[in-house]
Amino acid sequence: MARPPRAVFVTLAVALTLPIALSGAAGAQAVPGRSQSDSSTTAAPLVLPPAKTEGVAPTATGVQKALAAALADPSLGKHHGVYVYDASRAKTLTSIGATRPFVPASTMKLLTTLSALSTLGADHRFTTKTVSAASGSVILIGGGDPLLAVRPGASDDFPRRASLQELAAGTARSLRSQGVASVTLGYDAGLFTGPAANAKWEPNYLTEGIAARTSALWVNEGRLSPGMAKRAPSPALAAATAFAGLLRTAGIKVTGSVKPVAAPTTADALAEVQSASLGDIVEYINLHSDNDGAEVLLRQVGIATQNGGSYTGGVKGLRATLAGLGINVTKATIYDGSGLSRTNQVPLEALAGAVRVAVAKPELRHLVSGLPIAGFTGSLEDRFAGPGSAAGTGLVRAKTGTLTGVHSLAGLVRDRTGTLLVFAVATDSAPPDKALDARAALDRISATLANCGCA
Repeated sequence: MARPPRAVFVTLAVALTLPIALSGAAGAQAVPGRSQSDSSTTAAPLVLPPAKTEGVAPTATGVQKALAAALADPSLGKHHGVYVYDASRAKTLTSIGATRPFVPASTMKLLTTLSALSTLGADHRFTTKTVSAASGSVILIGGGDPLLAVRPGASDDFPRRASLQELAAGTARSLRSQGVASVTLGYDAGLFTGPAANAKWEPNYLTEGIAARTSALWVNEGRLSPGMAKRAPSPALAAATAFAGLLRTAGIKVTGSVKPVAAPTTADALAEVQSASLGDIVEYINLHSDNDGAEVLLRQVGIATQNGGSYTGGVKGLRATLAGLGINVTKATIYDGSGLSRTNQVPLEALAGAVRVAVAKPELRHLVSGLPIAGFTGSLEDRFAGPGSAAGTGLVRAKTGTLTGVHSLAGLVRDRTGTLLVFAVATDSAPPDKALDARAALDRISATLANCGCA
C-alpha cells in the first residue's frame, strides 16, 4: 500500500537529518592525542552540501507543456495565468495569461511585508510606552505594534507578544517610586493619520470583524475579546480603557475618564514594552495571512519612507520601495496592504518578484522563511491533498490569496532536478460555485512545478 504523501515527506526529512545527528554524536567523542579543551580543532566537513543547480535547465517550452493540462481546468475561469522564474539561473521561464494584472487578494501581503523588511530591517521593534506630562498625569502612547496583546499568551506562542500587563506593571512601579498613587490617563494614537477604515473595502469587513480600523494603539488587533471577531469602534480607546483597569489592578488609582491627547515631546518616560522583531512579525503575518498586521505595516512603511502614516502615505512608500528593489509596479493599482480590496490590481511578475528579491537578499529572508508549507503549516496546512497535487506536499512554499472568485498562490519550489523556481499563479474570474475546484487547480499547477524537469 502506498504511503500518504505526508508520510513520505516525513521519511525524507528524517533521512536528510539523520546524517547530521550522527555527525554530531561522532564529534562529541574524544580524539586521541588531543585535549578535550583544545580549541584548535579543524572544522568538520559538511554533512550535506549547499543546494545548487543540477541536471538540465528547465525551458520555457518544457514548463508550458507541463502546465498545459492544469491550466486548462475550466474552474479557473477566463482570466487566469502563471508566471515562473528560474531563480537558480536568474531567468524568466514563462508568463502565461498574464498580459494584464490580477486582483491579488492576500498575496498582496508579500509586497507589504517585503517593503517593511526593506525599509525598517528585520531586527526593528515597535515600542509602546507611557509618559508623564505632569504630576499625576499618565499618557499611553501607541507605537504601531501590530501584535500588542491584552495578555501575553502561552510562553511557547510565536512570536512572543508585548503585553499591556507588562507595561502596566512597569508603569505602576515607576509611579510608586515617585510616590504617586493616583493618576489621570490619556492616550496618544497619533502616529498613524488619515482614515482608520479603508474606503475600498466591502462595508461588511468592519461590521463582521474581518478587519479592524487600523490604529497605532490597539490590543488583540482591536478585538473586544481575545480570539473573537468583533472589533472595537475605537481600538485605541479600547486599549486605553483596558490599560486603566490594569493600572488599578496594579494598585494605581485612575480618576476621571480616559481621553485622547497629544503627548508633549518633553514628557518624562515611565515605562515601555517592545514588540517582537519585525522579522518574526513578517513571518507571522504571511504564515497566517493576518490582514490587520499587514495594514499596520503598510502605515509603518509610509512613516519609514517619510510619506506619513496614512493609507496614502503607506502606498506611496510601498511603491517607491518596491521600485528601488527592482520590482516593476508601474502597472499595479494598490489601495491597501492586506489585499482585502478587490480594486487592487497587481501583475503576477510583481508578486513573484517579491519572492525573487527575498531569495536573493539574505536581509529579506524572513519573507521566505515565513511562507506556508504545502500540507503542513499556516494557510496551506489543509491544502495539497487532492488528486494531482501530492507532489507539492512539503515542497511548495507559498503565500495564499482568497476572495470570492479570486484565488492566488505566490512562492517558490525546488524542482526534482534541483532548480529553484519562483512562481505566481492566480485567477480572479473563478465561478463562485467552483471555489474549491479553482483552489485545487492552483495546487496542481504548483505541484507540477515541484515534479518538473521541464527540459
